Amino acid sequence: MKFEIITIFPEIIEEYINKGIVSIAKEKGLVEINVHNLRDWTEDNHKTVDDTPCGGGPGMVLKVEPIYRAIQDLKKENTIVAITTPKGEKLVQSKLKNFSTKSNLHMIILCGRYEGFDQRIHDNLVDYEFSIGDYVLSGGELASLVLVDGITRLLPGVLGNEESLSEESFNDGETLDYPQYTRPIEFNGWKVPDVLLSGNHEEIKKWRTSQKPLIGKN
Repeated sequence: MKFEIITIFPEIIEEYINKGIVSIAKEKGLVEINVHNLRDWTEDNHKTVDDTPCGGGPGMVLKVEPIYRAIQDLKKENTIVAITTPKGEKLVQSKLKNFSTKSNLHMIILCGRYEGFDQRIHDNLVDYEFSIGDYVLSGGELASLVLVDGITRLLPGVLGNEESLSEESFNDGETLDYPQYTRPIEFNGWKVPDVLLSGNHEEIKKWRTSQKPLIGKN
């Protein structure tokens, strides 16, 4: 599985992917993540990646030419070109699961900035447009990391205990995870529920199932 992340702030991406679960997956050879600076595909002395919007208006728009060149250089026959945009499909767990089953997945992810992308990029160069929520961020770097992290942690061999995947939030599409406790048994007058200390695994299982909040109801 291979990701190509195109951004004008590569250091943001690199800082994250070299820590934690994603870093472990890289070290195991289960995923390859390449970070590219969009400015490498510019042809002017100032390495310009943006310009003012046609028709006027505030802000700047990411230009089509450097993105086109980047995609042409990186794209293969099986590549999915993804783009971060508030107008995209909301990213959900079932989509992450679907991507994680594609062992030969090669994905180029374009990180948005400023007022967004020249519409011709959306119309002609992209296969998958996604959003991580109904809000606006300064750029698409965080969204791209959410996508990569969400897919990577589902790959077989990445997590230390893969049983945690079957119990976690959103796995069944209906519920969130049950409450979790650890030692000390009592702290500040706050106690761990007695059932979790009973040793009765059947009762513990029933209690945990009963405590799972429904998605959207918590």
